Amino acid sequence: MYEQITEQARTVITELLDQAKLKPGQLLVIGCSSSEMVGQRIGKGSSMEAAEAAFAGIYPVLQQKGIQLAVQCCEHLNRSLIVEREVAEARGFEIVNVIPQPHAGGSFAVTAWKNFRDPVAVETIVADAGLDIGGTLIGMHLRRVAVPVRVSLKQIGEANILCARTRPKYVGGSRAVYQEM
Repeated sequence: MYEQITEQARTVITELLDQAKLKPGQLLVIGCSSSEMVGQRIGKGSSMEAAEAAFAGIYPVLQQKGIQLAVQCCEHLNRSLIVEREVAEARGFEIVNVIPQPHAGGSFAVTAWKNFRDPVAVETIVADAGLDIGGTLIGMHLRRVAVPVRVSLKQIGEANILCARTRPKYVGGSRAVYQEM
């Protein structure tokens, strides 16, 4: 089961990056319910193994493409995010003091904390794209205009997924001319 989660996660993140056309240095947010991936209700069956399997499929792809990762914690930490300290400092994110745990932050956030070089928590970000695994509600961390991205898979493990990219707002009216995005 865990090898399948890794492969599904790798497929989804690769397709999302291809369609979102993210460039090195851009920021991607992921919210992930390990409970949902193993067929439990969100918050009721935390699985470090499932979180580690998904992370193993996702993180190397992001590193290879130079995409920065923000991992959303669960509501017990007010959906704060785990990022590398250099990302927080370069983007002016306010660092908060918390270390995620499996039942206060979530297994995927714990996995990110363990795998990042110098992890910190922040309260808010504005990401360029996102992946929601299991209904974690990442929308609050995306740029204002989010566009759904359809990928070939509908689930990672047993968890439903939603992907999004963002774009600049269109302003003006019928006489406005827009750039191709």
